[in-house]
Amino acid sequence: MVVSPYPLATEAGRAVLARGGNAIEAAVAVAAVLAVVMPHFCGLGGDAVWLVCDREGRRRCFLGIGQAAAGVTVPKDAIPARGPSSMLTSACAVDSWGHALAFSAANWAGRESFADLMSPAIELADGGYIPSASQDFWLDFRGQEHPVWPGFAAIFDHRSDAGLLRQPQLAASLRSLANEGYRSFYDGCLAEAIADGLAKVGSPLNKADLAATRTREVDPLALDYRGTLLLAPPPPTQGCSTLAIMGILSRFDLVETTPGTAARIHLLVEATKQAFLKRSSIADPDFDTGKHDPAAAMLETGTLDAAAGRIDPASAMAWPHPVNSADTVFFAVTDPQGRCASLLQSTYFDWGSGVIVPGTGILWQNRGAAFSTEPGHPNCLAPGKRPFYTLNPGIAIRDGEPYLLYGTQGADGQPQTLSVLLTSLLDDAMTPELALAQPRFLLGRTFSDSRDSLKIEGSIRPEEAEALSALGHEVAMLPALSPIFGQAGVIRLSENGSVEGAHDPRGNGSAASVALSPDQNR
Repeated sequence: MVVSPYPLATEAGRAVLARGGNAIEAAVAVAAVLAVVMPHFCGLGGDAVWLVCDREGRRRCFLGIGQAAAGVTVPKDAIPARGPSSMLTSACAVDSWGHALAFSAANWAGRESFADLMSPAIELADGGYIPSASQDFWLDFRGQEHPVWPGFAAIFDHRSDAGLLRQPQLAASLRSLANEGYRSFYDGCLAEAIADGLAKVGSPLNKADLAATRTREVDPLALDYRGTLLLAPPPPTQGCSTLAIMGILSRFDLVETTPGTAARIHLLVEATKQAFLKRSSIADPDFDTGKHDPAAAMLETGTLDAAAGRIDPASAMAWPHPVNSADTVFFAVTDPQGRCASLLQSTYFDWGSGVIVPGTGILWQNRGAAFSTEPGHPNCLAPGKRPFYTLNPGIAIRDGEPYLLYGTQGADGQPQTLSVLLTSLLDDAMTPELALAQPRFLLGRTFSDSRDSLKIEGSIRPEEAEALSALGHEVAMLPALSPIFGQAGVIRLSENGSVEGAHDPRGNGSAASVALSPDQNR
């Protein structure tokens, strides 16, 4: 099965599985197509975080996170959210595709060529596609800003033309990758063009920074939740925040509360607050001179016990703490042998830096804006450093085998949405489709609301919203199925070999299964 936020990407992955490819190979095809058809959330100029596992016990995390330029200096003021001054980190998504395929060849008998996996994306960049409602929403949302973004409107502002959106320069860049290999992005002909373009727009990144960009392969973090092992990526991602929320919730009997009620949502929100209080310590572990392990500290039994003890079921804790806004895409694949890939790609904010690298069609990320400029802060900008990262795809293991693949877009909203999904799936035994339709919440500021309020989806019953207010939450209602609450996806693998999955009703994504012949189930 494949689940992704765009049907054309889902189909690209399904086609790979149908011809006998494995989960990683299908995921790379999906990733490349999404880099074309969801340019507002991801692309070649961004990063990717992977979790992979199989029935033989392999559980690995690929951190495709670009590092800050070697020549970067820390500004006195905050780093801009857009423009060349936000283009401070390299882009590692493409390298992560190649790294994942190397793992596939070494461990899963992968044999698909990189060029073949790029083919659907090249065709769509050349021939065009119909922009999604999500793309149009974020184009309109930034309508007052994007006219000043260099090279942006000429490619992406299609509102005067209802036809197919074509990206010939991006197609040429993808073709270079197909012909020369994925490292062409970093030390080949394409790297030359990217480095020249970055210099022209004023980014501090250069060819040496591109050449130094490499995916890190590490062990995932793990937490037992009522007999199911939850996997998450380690720092500099916020994966430990998601696990901490679930660890705190494991101290409560959620069966005593009903999904979608004030009592349930209150517990999820308060667990989120407790976990987020510790999150500022998460940063690139390579730059931690004190050898502090924030993930281990957050997940210690005593820490989780204490956090749960601070939650008052009858009163909301005040929450004046700032949060991060960003967007990304989640997708996942499982193959007949139970091999799994769960991952996210991102250019940070919707539309990234807003800057197209001249001559390449590549929209570069603004991940540099995720750094702090405060001296001594764990996430303070430094040459070669990776920023704090919100991407945290998940895999759940039950009885030693993959059970759930899950993830969502939404920056700080990711752990919050995952708390709704996982409690619905694990505590309430909901189907993926029903779990994805549950009312969501979002704590703190959003792109459209700067108040530190608790945003609640309009699908919640009015009396439950009133009950949340009575508990002390500053409730702000948003429309049901609003794009602000992100797009998630779930695949569930059953003991009998069946697979079920769904994509978020808040988007236009899809899930597709593949019926294989007996000889393909090798």
